[in-house]
Parts: sequence; structure tokens; C-alpha cells
Amino acid sequence: MIVSSTNSGWEVIHQQAHGLLAFQIALQWRFDKRPVHWHETLVALTEHDDGQDSWEGQNHLTAAGAPMDFQILEYSVEQCRNMIRIGLEKSRWNALMLSMHTTFLYEEKRGKDLDLDAFLDQQRNNQQKWRKQCGATKAEAEYAYDFLQWCDALSLLLCQGQVPPEERRLEVSLGPDKAPYFILQRKNGTLTLDPWPFEATEFLAHVEVYKLNQLQFRDDQELFNALQEADVEPREWTFQR
Repeated sequence: MIVSSTNSGWEVIHQQAHGLLAFQIALQWRFDKRPVHWHETLVALTEHDDGQDSWEGQNHLTAAGAPMDFQILEYSVEQCRNMIRIGLEKSRWNALMLSMHTTFLYEEKRGKDLDLDAFLDQQRNNQQKWRKQCGATKAEAEYAYDFLQWCDALSLLLCQGQVPPEERRLEVSLGPDKAPYFILQRKNGTLTLDPWPFEATEFLAHVEVYKLNQLQFRDDQELFNALQEADVEPREWTFQR
């Protein structure tokens, strides 16, 4: 979950919804700059946070009983395995993108956990095998994953409310072309990217935000029930060239 505090409680965005927002952004990418295996790359983008732990015990709560933001949970090897397994049931390219995502996130943590190290070693072998089976070069796979990562970064920036005010520019991430991209919010509230990487000159993107008025929860079941009853607010952004 992506969790933000408010005056009355919490705002929660499910990570799967964040993936859907990234998908909406990706759909707008320039036709002539799209990676190979386009449709499967889009599917991987929507699923890059799937395989989450079940709603039981206190998997989704902090020690204080608050909804747990994804950044507090350092990693879950089991979630990574589940995500890649789900992806592989769709296609090897889908699994390749998800595997590369785990490498991007967790390779720097190598040496801290034997289970994580074994998982990362397995992904190196998997990625080489799946690239070959898909008939893709390493450069093509890296371009596709960098595209996925860029869309993920922009979606996360929006979900976390990190776009600065007063028309100040903020770097999103390096794009798949290795160029830096900057986001800016105009005075009228519309967003633009510099350089503009999209086919359309204007489009809308949105995500659903759950409003919780309760600060603490006994267990995952109580939090889950509260989310089912919570007010849901659609949050929209207008992008204009």
C-alpha cells in the first residue's frame, strides 16, 4: 500500500492501483519509441506489484497498528517469487520484465540475506534463459525494462504527491533512451513533461484513493474491512504538452 497521513486519518492507494496508473501513462508513449513485445510489457507493468502477502495477521500493519506503507517493508522474497510465478503463467517476456524489476530493486541488498541472495542468483539465470527464448537481445530487454521502470517512477511520484508547487521542475527518472525527464505542474493545475515523450498532446490519468478515518487497527482483517467500507476518491491528473 501507498499510505499518506491526513488530518482525519489515512489515505491509502493499493499498489496494484499504482500499477494501473503506470499502465495508463505507458499507453500514451510515442509509437516510434515503444519497446518490443509491447503488449506483454504493458501487462508486466500492471502486475509489477502483484503477489502481495495475504490479508491475515499483521502483514499490512506497522507495530503501532497503522496501515503499513510499502517503503517500511524492506522486501519480501515470497512476494517476489509469487509475482514472477504469476507473470510466467502469462508469458516468458512478462516474467522477464518482472524478474528484472526485482533485480533493480534488491540487487543492492545482496549479502544481507541468504534467501534473497539465492533468489537473485536464480533471477540472473532466468533472465538470460528467458531473453534467449524470447529471441530478444540484452539491449532490447533493458530498453523495455527501463521503459517500465520510468512509468513506474512517474506513477509513484503522483501517488505520493511529490509533484512540487510553483512550477518547479522535478526529475522523474532517466527514460529508456537514457535521457532525463522532468515533470512540472502549471498554475492551472495541468502537468507537463520535458521533453514530451507521449503521442497525444493531452490526456487524463487517474487512481482510486481510499479514505480511512481510523488511526489504528487490531489486525489485517479489521483494516481490510475498513477499506471495504471506506469512501473512495478518484484522483485525476491532466497532462498537456
